[in-house]
Formats: sequence, C-alpha cells, structure tokens
Amino acid sequence: MNRTIMKDLIAWEKKQNRKPLILQGARQVGKTWIMKEFGRQNYKYVAYVNMDHNAHMQESFEKDFDVERILEDIGIETHTKIIPGETLIILDEVQEIPSALSCLKYFCENAPEQHVIAAGSLLGVALHKGISYPVGKVNLLSMYPLSYREFLEAIGEEEIAGYVDEVTSDKNDTFRAKYISCLKKYYYIGGMPEVVMTYIQEKDYNEVRTVQQEILKLYENDFSKHIENKTQLERTRMVWNSIPMQLAKENKKFFFGQIKKGARAADFEVAIQWLQDCGLIYKVFCVRKPGMPLKAYADFSSYKLYMIDVGLLGAMSDLDAESLLEGNRVFTEFKGALAEQYVHQQIVSTTNYAPYYYSNEQSRNEIDFLIQVKSDVIPIEVKAEENLKSKSLKAYVDKFAPKYSVRVSMSSYREQDWITNIPLWNVSGSNFLILRGPVGGI
Repeated sequence: MNRTIMKDLIAWEKKQNRKPLILQGARQVGKTWIMKEFGRQNYKYVAYVNMDHNAHMQESFEKDFDVERILEDIGIETHTKIIPGETLIILDEVQEIPSALSCLKYFCENAPEQHVIAAGSLLGVALHKGISYPVGKVNLLSMYPLSYREFLEAIGEEEIAGYVDEVTSDKNDTFRAKYISCLKKYYYIGGMPEVVMTYIQEKDYNEVRTVQQEILKLYENDFSKHIENKTQLERTRMVWNSIPMQLAKENKKFFFGQIKKGARAADFEVAIQWLQDCGLIYKVFCVRKPGMPLKAYADFSSYKLYMIDVGLLGAMSDLDAESLLEGNRVFTEFKGALAEQYVHQQIVSTTNYAPYYYSNEQSRNEIDFLIQVKSDVIPIEVKAEENLKSKSLKAYVDKFAPKYSVRVSMSSYREQDWITNIPLWNVSGSNFLILRGPVGGI
C-alpha cells in the first residue's frame, strides 16, 4: 500500500540536522506498518521495540539516561545490530514508558548519528498527564487515514489517481463517472488502512462494515482502559456518540444541549480534549471576521467537531451498503455531513492549513471552511451534489470581497466571475496552491 508519508520519512532520513522523529497519529492509521516498511526499504537492520508492557525496556530507560547503555539494551532486546546509519530504531507506544520519551533528548544530544523513530497512539493523552516532552530535540510528523488519492492508488485506480492533484486537466471530465463511483466507495469505506485492505481482498461491503465496527469498538475500549474517572468516561462516550447527530444538523456547530438537556460546555471540555489528544476528533473554530491571521479572529467557544475518518462516520451513523448503490443518496445522506467530513479530511491530511469556518452572529450565511493561503483567506463552500446555488458564499463575497472564493461540488471545474468551482474529487493539497484567473481557485 503506497503512502505519501513515505516521502517525508525518506526526507527525514537524509536531513543533515536530523533529530529523533516522533510520528503522531490515531490508533489504526498505519503508524507501525509504515515505520517497519520504511525501515525494511531503507535500512539494513530494523530494531523494533514495542514499549507496551515491556518490563525489560522499562527497567532500561528508567535506570538512567546513559544512551550507550540503552542502545546496547535495545540491541539485546531486539536481537539486532545497532549500527549508525544502517539500523533504524523504532520505539512504538512510547508513551507507555515516559522516561523513553524523555530520553529522546539525549539521543539527539549524545547520539545524533542514530536514526530513531518514536510513535504512540495515546501520546497526546500522556503529555496532558504531565509527561515531559523533549521540546526542540525532536522532529515531528503526523499520519492520517488514506487520502482520496491514496485510496484510488490502493484499489488499483493509479491512472486516475495521478490527476486528482491536477484540477485543470481534461481527464477530470473524461473520467468523471469513474471518479464519482470511486468517491462513493471512499465515502463508505473511508481511509483506515485495515478497512481499505479488507475491501481490496474481499470486495464485500458487509466485511468492510464489520472491520469498521471493530475499530470503533477498539476506540471505545481505549476509553474504558485509559479514563479512570467514571464521570469523565461517560462524558467522553456521550461526546463521541453525538458527533454523527451533530454533523447531520443544518447548523453543524457543536451544541452541548444535543448531548444532554442542560449540558454545559465546562462539563465536557475534558472529554473533548481527550478525544482530540487521541487524534479521533478535530475542532474547527468559528471566526466572525475573516481577518489575518485567522487564528487571531477565532471564537474558541464556538466550533464544529469532525471525526478522523469519513468511513467511520458512516459506520457510526448506520449508513448501509445498499445506500452506496442507490443513485446519489450517499452524497445527500445526513444533509451533506459526509461531504463536509470528506473535505475536512482531505484538507487535514494533504495540506498544512488549519481550517476554520465562518458564521455571523445570527448564524446565517455560514461558510463551511476558511483557510489561510499565503496572504489570502479563502472561503470554501461544500455542496454534496451539483447544486450550484451559493447564497451564503455570495453574501460572504459581497460583504468581504475576498480575492478568491471556492465552491466544492460534484460539478466540473470552472471559473466564473466571482467563484471557482472545484470537483469534490480534486480536493487535495497541490490544488490549494493553484490561484488562477480573476478569482482564482484551490
């Protein structure tokens, strides 16, 4: 399975000022596989250590920060030669041994010639519990579920995958029907590697849904395993289970009253933070004025919550396989929730932009996403189908006169007087850098 993050790992390997790398990402996005595969392809030896319930390594790292001794212990534990430049050292689930995370500082200072990668699905949770973080002594890299382009490559559609990043190519119109068919599959299957592999091997949507439900169960088991306070555990479950319902609303702002009558934001802040730290949800904050920088105008009390994966959102919402085959129902289900989740997922996984959304005080004329590209704030309106009515976006343009404005829909690429339309299947990182014509595009 080809993952674009491999290029980033290779670039890290070749850096002259390389530091130990922390690979961030939620459980089940493929971190362990990509680290091992990267090692297999680029190193003579791979010393893989899983820190979870590893008494030998716990004793070794907690004894002191003698890097030379620790390297010897890793070699003994993994039966692997530790040779600078030839051995990749992998410390998986590093949050389980806090001293190992702290030790990355000493790998950086005392053994910079060693190639070390650390990863942990619950690393964010551990840091909030007070585990020391080696600030300035590590490189960081984030991993996500498969993007739409990666999904196309995985299911054998490499030819059209190559044009996802070329929004102006005539191939997007020529193979329009194929892009739409594959997009329906992606909405249902999503980008979790095990789920995608199940589809490739079985071609059975029921099996796909079974694996998705297993992943969701695994996440819920993590709640029970790592949240000791019963009240916080219950609140975390309530937030998690409410997300599909929240995204199904016309106004997708997260309302605590939808979780429980009389619920207050303060009661659920810890639960939301825990889910964020695990990488399972994302907060998209509201801005009332699209000024620069966007972060300075964010209303941190008003936000939308998105899930890690569009396929898991469908699984939690009980979207059945038959819906996939019934015309465009899959695109309109949940009032466009799947389309918005999809677009958010592509922005997060293929760009470095932090998405926000716009809403005025009266909650009218809401714009689904705002991103800051160079010196411009670009409004993005998401349409689940070919509906090209953009009243909210037109009102926004009339009020703020942005240099560029974008509508993402099932319609073909086109530039109009005040808007650029981008097909849903062309939402990807490189297209956010293409600014063309009188209004531009992404």
